[in-house]
Amino acid sequence: MHRVGSAGNTTGSTRPRKEKRFTYVLNDADDKKHCAGINCLSYLNGSASGTSDYIFSGSRDGTLKRWELNDGDASFSATFESHVDWVNDSIIVGQKLVSCSSDTTLKVWNCFSDGACTRTLRQHSDYVICLAAAEKNSNIVASGGLGGEVFIWDLDAALTPVAKSVDAKEDELPNGNSGPALTTLCNVSSSITSNGQSHAYSPITAKGHKDSVYALAMNDTGTLLVSGGTEKDRIKEHEIERGTLIISGLLLLDSSGRYCLSGSSDSMIRLWDLGQQRCIHSYAVHTDSVWALASTPSFAHVYSGGRDQSVYLTDLSTRESVLLCTNEHPILQLSLQDDTIWVATTDSSVYGWPAEGCTPQKVFEKGGSFLAGNLSFSRARASLEGSAPVPVYKEPSVVIPGVPAIIQHEIMNNRRHVLTKDTSGSVKLWEITRGAVIEDFGKVSFEDKKKELFEMVSIPAWFTMDARLGCLSVHLDTPQCFAAEIYAMDLNVAGAQEDLKINLAQETLRGLLVHWSKRKQKSNSHSLSNGDGSTGKDVSLKESPHPKSDVDDGSENHATHVLPSFEFSTVSPPSIITEGSSGGPWRKRITDLDGTEADLPWWCVDCVMHNRYPKENTKCGFYLHPAEGSPAPNITQGKLSAPRILRIHKVANYVVEKLNPDKDGGSENTIFYGIDICYAKQCLLKQVLSPEMSLATVRTYIWKKPEDLILHYRMVQSR
Repeated sequence: MHRVGSAGNTTGSTRPRKEKRFTYVLNDADDKKHCAGINCLSYLNGSASGTSDYIFSGSRDGTLKRWELNDGDASFSATFESHVDWVNDSIIVGQKLVSCSSDTTLKVWNCFSDGACTRTLRQHSDYVICLAAAEKNSNIVASGGLGGEVFIWDLDAALTPVAKSVDAKEDELPNGNSGPALTTLCNVSSSITSNGQSHAYSPITAKGHKDSVYALAMNDTGTLLVSGGTEKDRIKEHEIERGTLIISGLLLLDSSGRYCLSGSSDSMIRLWDLGQQRCIHSYAVHTDSVWALASTPSFAHVYSGGRDQSVYLTDLSTRESVLLCTNEHPILQLSLQDDTIWVATTDSSVYGWPAEGCTPQKVFEKGGSFLAGNLSFSRARASLEGSAPVPVYKEPSVVIPGVPAIIQHEIMNNRRHVLTKDTSGSVKLWEITRGAVIEDFGKVSFEDKKKELFEMVSIPAWFTMDARLGCLSVHLDTPQCFAAEIYAMDLNVAGAQEDLKINLAQETLRGLLVHWSKRKQKSNSHSLSNGDGSTGKDVSLKESPHPKSDVDDGSENHATHVLPSFEFSTVSPPSIITEGSSGGPWRKRITDLDGTEADLPWWCVDCVMHNRYPKENTKCGFYLHPAEGSPAPNITQGKLSAPRILRIHKVANYVVEKLNPDKDGGSENTIFYGIDICYAKQCLLKQVLSPEMSLATVRTYIWKKPEDLILHYRMVQSR
């Protein structure tokens, strides 16, 4: 994913300032579903708050969704959208939902809200991978990530706009299951953002990791934190004394904080006694990496899943294990809710399987169990020998369906259409200037369809694109995004003059920001009517590095007028991503923009509100000479220059006008001239160009040389 850098210039730097990037994410028609793999699940028991039970899913599409659970069914309830990259983990803390992301942030949400983010916590230097919380202390949350950093956050302090000082004293930890409160560890400064406002806060730093942190677990009272990373399984005595035990892989801690389960890439599940500071049992159940663990409330049984696409139930005391179910995709996380185990995979759907979580012994009574070995190769060898177990359950009891993720895309030559292929094999054609699928070809060959849709046209590359979120993300950077123009007639604009040109980026920005501009104008009008004349001024324009001569200073403001070819859906509106004024990127649906977003890129505001944008060089230089042997005279001296999108028939008309200065081009005696393309003085290739070709198309597909284009004309009389 593109990481948005600071828009401000580095102190003392002579390099030009890099402007903020503007990105818009195209959502599928059914935006109530995820469109990428599910990285995390969080279950909220509604009995304590008098509400329904909910399950929250966090996806690689950058969103979280809330699902209401009723009578064995799950229905969509809300989308939580603010992260700009993968959501990697989430956790319920009281009535707050805390999530972390590859965008390096943590975000805090109200579980029962409509999806608005209440706080953004920034401290990590790299992707934030995992979270942990204390069940009996709703203020404490720990976070870890690829930077090797582990931070402990006091949410009450973080959500209060007053910096909180913390004692940095470190006490000695006498054993593995007790120790000092986490608030006695050292702290560093951090940034908390809420509604555009920032304030300083000092989370606690838990030191010990040199490499990436992939797992965290905390005891109920919040006095013990266990972390897992890429380091080899071992206990570091000096780190135990500081209250941190380093274990590799996935972690699960019992309520007392004495026992810890870990799953790792060697396919093993291990049970650790933190008091003895050693591994006391190993369970060889899986044939590949273990990525997900969930235990029964008594911590007597564990459900596990991973890369082998299987979910096992294991009795930790008897070592008896049974294959509960198999999935079609690797398993990323498990969440146990009474008698249902919710399974998140690299697929965009969530699956609920029978689990007998209250009485797991009933599963073993169905047969098919085996004793878990204690060596990692034992299960793999047994599988190769043909003794693979049979799953107890064949079909899930509940499925929360997702949308197939886009895995392949190709930008068409017209620079408005994009061909995509998703995980189901379906091939679709998108029109990105209005964010809609214009044709669904079904399950056909992507390469064959790409060849079929090829057009010999040349339009400058005005955007870049990726499908990291499982959907199309379109990136605009100034000034290069303003390089592409087409004639209005090519867009079937009603009543448009023949020579009217449309700038694709400008009209796309108008379509995306029409809701914002309408609400901003309404807000400014209201402020002016109340005597506040300063509100209507766009302060961001003062930062524009372009002098007046470098912008298209159109007098008419078309901010709220959108051409049909650039109208985006309000049913499944795209989201925009851009860098905020506080240094971090943010994401919002275009229909949710209320006009108060002051940190939109200045160049987008200038383009939409004032019809001004940088003038890119859209000219094409060429020479026009008579064809060899043609009786036509030479009508030009030196090189000509015209817009790249100028059609060949316009060049022909120019020749006609020069050769027949006294004749009306529309008379019956009009002479039409075909144009031959020649190299230098010799006609090595005779080709009459199509009248609808543009100069740019001729240069790209026929001329194919860096030098200026040379066109030759000959007299070809026609009626």
